[in-house]
Amino acid sequence: MRCLLIVLSALAVIFISPEARADKRVALVIGNAAYHNTTPLLNPSNDASDVAAALQRLGFEVVDGRDLDKRSMERLIRQFAVKLAGADVALFFYAGHGLQVEGQNYLVPTDARLATEGDVDFEGLSVNLVIKQMERDAKTSLVLLDACRDNPLARNLARNMGTRSTQVGQGLAELKAGVGTLIGYSTQPGAFALDGTGRNSPYTQALLKYVEAPGRDFSGVLVEVRNDVLKATSGKQVPWEHTSLTGQVYLKGQPVLASAEPAQIPGLPPPPKLAPAPSGYDKELEILFWNSVKESKSPAVLEAYLERYPNGTFTTLARIMIANLEEPPAKAPAKAQEPVKVAALPVPDLKPQPAPDPQVLARALQTELKRVGCDPGTVDGKWGGKAKEALGSFARHAKMSMPTEEPSAAALEALASRKDRVCPLDCDKGEREVNGKCVAEASPAKKARAARTRERDDDPPPSRSRDSSERSSGAPAIGGGITIGIGRRGGIGIGF
Repeated sequence: MRCLLIVLSALAVIFISPEARADKRVALVIGNAAYHNTTPLLNPSNDASDVAAALQRLGFEVVDGRDLDKRSMERLIRQFAVKLAGADVALFFYAGHGLQVEGQNYLVPTDARLATEGDVDFEGLSVNLVIKQMERDAKTSLVLLDACRDNPLARNLARNMGTRSTQVGQGLAELKAGVGTLIGYSTQPGAFALDGTGRNSPYTQALLKYVEAPGRDFSGVLVEVRNDVLKATSGKQVPWEHTSLTGQVYLKGQPVLASAEPAQIPGLPPPPKLAPAPSGYDKELEILFWNSVKESKSPAVLEAYLERYPNGTFTTLARIMIANLEEPPAKAPAKAQEPVKVAALPVPDLKPQPAPDPQVLARALQTELKRVGCDPGTVDGKWGGKAKEALGSFARHAKMSMPTEEPSAAALEALASRKDRVCPLDCDKGEREVNGKCVAEASPAKKARAARTRERDDDPPPSRSRDSSERSSGAPAIGGGITIGIGRRGGIGIGF
């Protein structure tokens, strides 16, 4: 009987549902809307309440609060930090005002005034304070910031700082995530997000639509969120992520074989149907490649991303940016203003991007060098002499100047802009190029035989006409079509 109980217990562990066997999940959810010293926001309290309920259904232990002042936010973050010990997945969702000062992001409590530069440190809460707690104790950290709304407090602070007002950035700055962390923004760094007119903001509304979908990797969920927000805002708001996740994260159920379809944006042609990612797909390389081309003003460079990653994470965004770059300047109509077909994306003054992982950057450069015919050796992310030589060869043949000792994002962008082979094919001795490949040259004996064959082919065939036979031999033709000729060396030939 005891053995039977042990067997049944083991079977229960094997066949238990994924949700019942879920890892430890902890979430912190904050929504600040009722600000004391500026205009209250419409949706953050609703956003936080609805996200907290969804996360509880997904098995998270949720620590949440609404309309918190500075001390209340600090207490709640401390409670969250205590619960993080041993967490497999930690998630932080914030809706409300946020701002960046000198490239650092701050959450704004409801009692903040932010009258002077010194107030930021005492009245704001650094986003890094929360992320540091998560990365220290949790295996996987997910941070979602719906905090890029137009902020009067930030504008007042900038005015009071005078000549140092440029230190106060528009929206939030892009943060560099540690290994195992994803940071999602409701819009691209340095831009504003819309608060929305319904119960939820556009970003949170889309998040709630997909976050509980079974079998979806969380990165894929955010792709669908981005597509919905792009469609809802006509391309004005572009959700963004910075990720250093080392694997896929499923919040509900098992993975399903499906891919998100890019959104149909007004004024753009219908997007192509997406196929599953190829077997050699490398997400780190895709993100690095996108980061190297996303600020380009050349449609050709952006199209290089679409060619390499037709089913990529940023395909919809790339299509919008290309359409904006190719759209001619609008002419004033004679009677009435025509509706704009494609909404122009804001071009923020972004802070310098965090340096990419050198090994990932080296691997991306090696991949692109091989594509343009400049052999860097093994694609292993190690930047050695062979890779340096290949990049130098590319620079010479492309007539460009660039450092080769270390891999750089500028070099990757230069390679991305080239569609065809740049470095000539370097064949070994005894080989020659034929249709882009090195083939062995023929030996001298084979060349001689081939020359004799060509000569024989070029010689006219001997004439067998009666008249010519008579002229060549001087002998008369014998009746019945027989011709007798005497050769120069005394031989006799008979022809019929």
